[in-house]
Amino acid sequence: MTDKYLRDITLNFIIAGKDTTANTLTWFFYMLCKNPVVQEKVALEVREATEAENSISADEFVELMTEEALNKMHYLHAAITETLRLYPAVPVDGKCPIEEDILPDGFVVKKDDGINYMPYAMGRMTYIWGDDAEEFRPERWLLDGVFQPESPFKFTAFQAGPRICLGKEFAYRQMKMLGAVLVNFFKFKLVDESKEATYRTMFTLHMDQGLHLYAYPRL
Repeated sequence: MTDKYLRDITLNFIIAGKDTTANTLTWFFYMLCKNPVVQEKVALEVREATEAENSISADEFVELMTEEALNKMHYLHAAITETLRLYPAVPVDGKCPIEEDILPDGFVVKKDDGINYMPYAMGRMTYIWGDDAEEFRPERWLLDGVFQPESPFKFTAFQAGPRICLGKEFAYRQMKMLGAVLVNFFKFKLVDESKEATYRTMFTLHMDQGLHLYAYPRL
């Protein structure tokens, strides 16, 4: 393992993960505002996992955000994953085979053909996710309160196989830490609850005009 290899991996973590993580958190807080019951469930789980008192300071709370505490936040993990199912950070992705191949349905893929797939559309297909595919329901990822991952070939937000996203676990850690801290101290509400958010057509799934919300301190 050379210094150049380590440098390239580090740059991949920092640069490739910046916009994707930020965009996912934007959609995550939007979905929490649209689903206040989910928001309260996340807040309750965070309190229970960290054993934080109501009057605790932000600095004191951060000290309670241990690996053990984060690993207990199954509902938060499920809510972030459900956000990624509906609003994947990269809505359209592409591959280019180095050799001719045949897909499971018999379709022949020639060498160097450009192939695109759409995680955004796949996350909303009823034959993949069921009749409630359009519904934001973190519980679909839980079994007896424990997070249950799906096959990466079904949940394609991080790709799959040997080229699966290098920063997947790093991104989850970042999002869970920031999400837990903010939800613990604030209750979020959309400025305009009648307005439905839309996305901008870009390489990553940006929210058009950004996210406008109120943050009320939790008592």
